[in-house]
Amino acid sequence: MTRKFLDNVYDHIGKGIETFYDDWADTYEAEVGENGYVTPARCARALATHLSDKTAPILDFGCGTGLSGVALHAEGFATLDGMDLSVEMLAKARAKNIYRRLTQISSDAPLPFDTGAFAAVAAIGVIGPGAAPLDLFDTLLAKLARGGLMVLSFNDHALEDPAYAAKISNCVDSQTLRVLEQTHGPHLPARNINSTVYLAEKL
Repeated sequence: MTRKFLDNVYDHIGKGIETFYDDWADTYEAEVGENGYVTPARCARALATHLSDKTAPILDFGCGTGLSGVALHAEGFATLDGMDLSVEMLAKARAKNIYRRLTQISSDAPLPFDTGAFAAVAAIGVIGPGAAPLDLFDTLLAKLARGGLMVLSFNDHALEDPAYAAKISNCVDSQTLRVLEQTHGPHLPARNINSTVYLAEKL
């Protein structure tokens, strides 16, 4: 029987996360696909609504096998860089031939790009239980120049913890971020899991 990684991904966090996603790489797209994974397309449409320059450099952070890159590419974005912890997932992304550059990163090392290097950062399905910690949001926001855009999603498992929504609202209250779009909708419909997509501008 094929292992179903989605059955325990939301409980798998912290040490060993790279190995977990390396092991999942071969079956990831089939498994999320059969569950109707639509958040990448929702995020890409939101970004396309607010970023008219389709040649602007975009960072697909936590790009995995490249499903988010495919969605961004489908919206006409032509300059995509991807970063991920998993070397096996990056190999799948590389085979799609849509990225300018792909970089393996480490969870305990600084992000390898300059502040303002990207017009937009996409963190699609990246922050939450079973993936990256919430403080990654602050790290990515700090790497945006003023006026830079961020598109991200928090799924229902993340939103069970009020700290996730509070992170956005606190940034709005402190006038470091302006939310341009916020929509709650399908994430993995076959599992009845939804997500909130945020499109925000750094102030």
